[in-house]
Amino acid sequence: MQVVLQNVNKRFQRDGSQPLTVLQDINLNIERGEFISLLGPSGCGKSTILNIVAGLETASDGIVTVNGQPIKGPGTDRIVVFQESGLFPWMNVLDNVTYGLLLKGMSKKEAHEKAMEGLRMVHLTRFAKSFPHELSGGMKQRVAIARAFVMDPEILLMDEPFAALDEQTRMVLHEELQTIWQKTGKTIIFITHNIREAVMLSTRIILMGTRPGIIKKEFTVEAARPRDLSDSVLRHLEARLLQGLEQEMEKVLKEEMGDDYSYKKGAVLSDPMHNLGSDI
Repeated sequence: MQVVLQNVNKRFQRDGSQPLTVLQDINLNIERGEFISLLGPSGCGKSTILNIVAGLETASDGIVTVNGQPIKGPGTDRIVVFQESGLFPWMNVLDNVTYGLLLKGMSKKEAHEKAMEGLRMVHLTRFAKSFPHELSGGMKQRVAIARAFVMDPEILLMDEPFAALDEQTRMVLHEELQTIWQKTGKTIIFITHNIREAVMLSTRIILMGTRPGIIKKEFTVEAARPRDLSDSVLRHLEARLLQGLEQEMEKVLKEEMGDDYSYKKGAVLSDPMHNLGSDI
């Protein structure tokens, strides 16, 4: 197993009150080359899992390993792509993608060649000399993806990288990300609130429950690629995921509103294209 989380708990200490448990008894094995999506409402600990694997946070209990070695902090074998592209506004596209390679000690000539190769993967070579303010949101995210892949990480950690984009741009980036993933064979751990996004991209979907965050169920996506949303397998899977998320959102809303909440089945969730549960 490339990534293993075993009996992982995460608690945050709060001033003057009991610690808040955000993850409880997380057990997850991720094989090399898998595309795993973590799906669930806000507050279920998806980003916390990502941050623990990235080495940005530590588990309160349990064991987290990559290739059998405990994670002791961030490393170049694990690169994070966030919702915001995080590009340096004073650098052009090529320099943004080159930056990490130069920090690794690569020569400028070799780094530029590698960066251009990354930009070719995301079809942005014509914009190598452009600055971030000259790019659309989707183009910025493509630069961020290129910057991550040229670092040649073993694991790519993606925290809702397409959430702020319009649906047409998101669909284009889905295609490009799948192509790059299939060519490189990287392991990807992907956070999303969007059911259809998870179904289109993933080899396996981890549906999480909340308060505290737990793994509720795992779904293997067995449909062939390229995927067609009219495929009955995918449509059935979407319906099962909708049902699972509906139950979690009902639980959260009841906790928030108490007796004032009256649940109507099917009233909360209606479209798997939406970022379901992102505002609760």
